[in-house]
Amino acid sequence: MEQTILGIDIGSSKICAVIANVRDGVPHIIGVGKHRSQGIKKGLVVNIDQASKAIKAAVAEAKREAEGTESVNKAIISVSGAYTKSLLSSGVYNVTENEIGIKEIGKALNNAVYNATIPDEFDVIHVLPYKFRLDEQDQIEDPMGMTGRRLEVFAHIVTAQHSSLENLRKTINLAGIDIQNIVLASYASSIAVLSDDEKNLGVACIDIGGSTCEIMIHDGNAMRYNNFFGVGSHHITSDLAMTLNTKISAAEEVKIRYGDLSVDSRSSSPDGIEGHVIEEQKIEVPSVGVDEAVHFVPLTKAQAIIKARVIETFGVLARHIESSGLKDRLGAGIVLTGGMMNMQGIRELARALFRNIPTRISKTIEMPGLYDELRDPAYSTVLGLVWYGAGKCTNYERDSMGKIYHKEAKNTESSVPTFTQQSYVNRDFQNILDADLSNLKEDLTQGVQYNMPETKASDQDSVLGKAKRTIAKFAERLF
Repeated sequence: MEQTILGIDIGSSKICAVIANVRDGVPHIIGVGKHRSQGIKKGLVVNIDQASKAIKAAVAEAKREAEGTESVNKAIISVSGAYTKSLLSSGVYNVTENEIGIKEIGKALNNAVYNATIPDEFDVIHVLPYKFRLDEQDQIEDPMGMTGRRLEVFAHIVTAQHSSLENLRKTINLAGIDIQNIVLASYASSIAVLSDDEKNLGVACIDIGGSTCEIMIHDGNAMRYNNFFGVGSHHITSDLAMTLNTKISAAEEVKIRYGDLSVDSRSSSPDGIEGHVIEEQKIEVPSVGVDEAVHFVPLTKAQAIIKARVIETFGVLARHIESSGLKDRLGAGIVLTGGMMNMQGIRELARALFRNIPTRISKTIEMPGLYDELRDPAYSTVLGLVWYGAGKCTNYERDSMGKIYHKEAKNTESSVPTFTQQSYVNRDFQNILDADLSNLKEDLTQGVQYNMPETKASDQDSVLGKAKRTIAKFAERLF
């Protein structure tokens, strides 16, 4: 059955809406809409009217591209980590029917939420189980169908401030959209860029956007840690504008055009990074407060400002990873995503700063349709929302609407050919395969005469008839 999904990423620099048709669990992108973010600062709604207009414009553009989707009015929405607080909890359920089903797992998850200390002003948006225990058996990956009396679940719970969520809902509704689900932005990004092997080995996914920086750590079955701080590429722009005494728009152009984080090979870097030689040159920027006046600043000065802010950001991230207590479990290292990853030399700088931890720039999971224009790491969150709607989420997760997701195990027997009762030839062959020969030797030694099933005269000389007589004679010789 085909379903249509609308995902809306509400970022500080842009609003992005993607419409996709899901077939057999795979999204096919049919519409993309983008609009400059308004009424959003550091992931929070600060002006409902402006934000709703930006969202409405992005959705309208996506619908124009995706024909026949005018009636689509429910969306999966990203929520910034600025709204959220996370905690770990566990819950126990005493099984009465002796076999574990979705009802028993749901009861255990609800008890984990009940046992957690969640402030009244916060709502639960994700309950992500990362470990199960059944009776005395630890490290149960999937308890479904197992037999036991005491089921215990350990979960990572993500909560969001109720008032902030209400403002987000009002903004979305004012844009003419109903909320189908709410997904933490860093979680959505990780869905789009992490492989199953990376998740099992343990990996940190860091999403650096315009005004926000979000980190989540995946270990084993689910997310184990997430955090947020309000720093992004826009802060580099602000630093440049203030230090170079120029306009914000000019500072943004300097960042995009000259944002090279490589280091002069003639200078010794404390981080041990060697880059190409940057020739001493000056760049022209407009002056602030003086009409049409310009001045010149050294390019090396602009490069130093950009690098200093990036190093500071990565330093904060490194401390978050350290404080998570999961640094030693990052077998797959760190995956970087977000719009800031387009800056030249950022991968080499990150590798130098995250010492001894493998680091790579993300590549989103490819999908059919209008995917090419979304390859940029800046679109990992909205692609993750679409994948989430298609069912790519944590097994037994409880979402923002209280629904529990269960990934059905693939039926490996479905590919095995079966014999139908309509075919007489197949039926007779199946009778041969199903024959019980366990007492054949004893019966033969006692002179028991075996009578083969009656068949039509025309079948006596058939291939199957000969096969039956051959098997009987072979059994006599064998025993």
